[in-house]
Amino acid sequence: MGSDPTTELDWSLGSRAASLADWDAALTSGRLVAGAGPKVTPDERAALRADLASAVDDAEGLIAERTGLEVTGFRSRAWVMGRGGWIRQNIGGLQRLMEPLADRILERRGSGRELPAATRKVLAWQVGGLLGYVSRRVLGQFDIFVPPDDDGLIYFVGPNLIDVERTFALSPRDFRMWVAIHEVTHRVQFSVAPWLRSEIRGIVDKYLDTVSVDAKEMLDQLSAALEGLRGGPDDAPGGILRMLTPEQRPLFEQTQAMMSLLEGHASYVMNLVAADVVDDLPTLRAALAERRAVGGLEKRLQHAIGFDQKVAQYDVGERFVAHVVERAGMSGFNLVWQGPANLPRPDEIGDPDRWIARVTG
Repeated sequence: MGSDPTTELDWSLGSRAASLADWDAALTSGRLVAGAGPKVTPDERAALRADLASAVDDAEGLIAERTGLEVTGFRSRAWVMGRGGWIRQNIGGLQRLMEPLADRILERRGSGRELPAATRKVLAWQVGGLLGYVSRRVLGQFDIFVPPDDDGLIYFVGPNLIDVERTFALSPRDFRMWVAIHEVTHRVQFSVAPWLRSEIRGIVDKYLDTVSVDAKEMLDQLSAALEGLRGGPDDAPGGILRMLTPEQRPLFEQTQAMMSLLEGHASYVMNLVAADVVDDLPTLRAALAERRAVGGLEKRLQHAIGFDQKVAQYDVGERFVAHVVERAGMSGFNLVWQGPANLPRPDEIGDPDRWIARVTG
């Protein structure tokens, strides 16, 4: 979406995580994998920004009308960016998340001793390559790990939105509104349930506490994950699952249940609200389903890195939300936002009646 004057940044920002990887190299590798995307004229770029700013404003009110959930605090704001900008923002968030792990690794190595330059470079290119691939697929994102002053920012990857519109001949107005509703729903979730941030951060910290700082063990885990790229049955565990220790699996299952809830709820609300404000919802849904359907090497790659798990979260979570709303009403479902105890457990996300019995009585 054009050059960004903030491209060259000091990624360290006083962060000990800067001792683990060469984050500038991560940004470079990410951009190489991402590519620039389709060419966009200045007029198209300006129209996209105006449309998304308006759609985000409208979505808050529409969501409140249909769900009873309202945003508090800073208003939601659309930030249209290119793939490189999205990678840059997520590298910053990743650094903040990795601070506890960086502290453990550097403590073991001795104060002030960062990892060898070659190791930092390899890690950077792996992280950057992964983010570069994801940047080609993501349409929007509500970043829950931004600094407090940036709360309410919603990212939209402009080249990807325009690419989908062109590929499937979609109405730009309808598609942009549809995607905006999905991302604003995430903003609403974390606004009505501010404890969600600390809950997710707590799970991440617990996971990082279980990560081995022994180089050989880390390499063994990575080797197991790479097996996912070498084939095997479609239902074999993906690379992410192969890397998990017995101590980590319950955390992974807890995270999957929570993410399925959040993604499924956003998809449910997106379609519920869009039914009243877009002209051809079935066409939009069909286009997105076709875009998600990949095969060959890309399917294998998604399986290895666990990306297919995220796609599955939409379907599992949406079925959960739809069933609970049908059985207990929207007010019954909204009990899920009252506190961590009301989140669906791993054995409930696929069996919503168990959640209904436990939470709504």
